Amino acid sequence: MTTKELLYVEDVLGHETYFQAQCQDTIGKLRDPELKTCVEELSRKHAQLFQNFFGLL
Repeated sequence: MTTKELLYVEDVLGHETYFQAQCQDTIGKLRDPELKTCVEELSRKHAQLFQNFFGLL
């Protein structure tokens, strides 16, 4: 993996961590169960994307 590619993967990992944290923060503030379920699914998707990209390392 080139240095540029490694930097890209590191960037993506940071973004996915941020998005997952934002989802978790939002889940705690939501009252609507349907919306909460939707954001929980987004959080799981970001966690899976993180694992996929981490696996490239």
